[in-house]
Amino acid sequence: MSSNPIVVITGGSRGLGRDTALTLAKRNVDVIFTYHSNEAAAKETLADIEGAGAKGAFLQLDTGNTSQFPAFITELKALLADKWQGQPLTYLVNNAGTSLHVPMMAGTESQFDEAMNVHVKGVYFLTQALVPMLCDGGAIVHISSGLTRVTIPESGIYAAMKGAVEVLSRYWAKELAERQIRVNTLAPGAIATDFSGGMVRDNETVHNMVKSVTALGRVGQATDIGKAVAMLLSDDSGWITGQRLEASGGLVL
Repeated sequence: MSSNPIVVITGGSRGLGRDTALTLAKRNVDVIFTYHSNEAAAKETLADIEGAGAKGAFLQLDTGNTSQFPAFITELKALLADKWQGQPLTYLVNNAGTSLHVPMMAGTESQFDEAMNVHVKGVYFLTQALVPMLCDGGAIVHISSGLTRVTIPESGIYAAMKGAVEVLSRYWAKELAERQIRVNTLAPGAIATDFSGGMVRDNETVHNMVKSVTALGRVGQATDIGKAVAMLLSDDSGWITGQRLEASGGLVL
């Protein structure tokens, strides 16, 4: 049996999820991550996890489609039995997400439903399915957004979904406390990844605007978030639960 803790990260093949996976692997955490459609990126991430000295694996999952969850749980249990001798999970990071930029007066019901399925319904029911597989004393981190605090035009629907996740996190923290499982929310600011089509990373106007309203004077990088997630999962944060931590470099203070 591996002596390392095991984390499940949704959306771990790229962006914030990938960096979280690699950061944890370098800290002797074994990593199981999901990917949506880009298997090549998943294989690259797995190679880097193993290159960091940790065990790893990936499974395909559309986190916005709850009908896939029972089969996913069956696959995950088989994977744990085969590769980790049935060791329980230690950590869960609900990271997978999609972007949405639409004015409040233009949002459609289908856009709303898709955002709800990925960011709220999927997060809730996947957590519900995975909690029995977590060891007592484990930890969960839900990824939210700085947009639940800072109001940016055309971000209302997305921000509302992330706000719901922050509320759910507090309730999970309360109800899982009897098992000493900590649940927190990490809210990234604007990060230079391929999220939203790489807008913060590649659009010079957006990039400079974010820098101008960030106290530390730069846009965020994926490594900033991976390290923050690792901190919240670690024993160093053992007295922190039910909290929202913003990692934004001081966005719009």
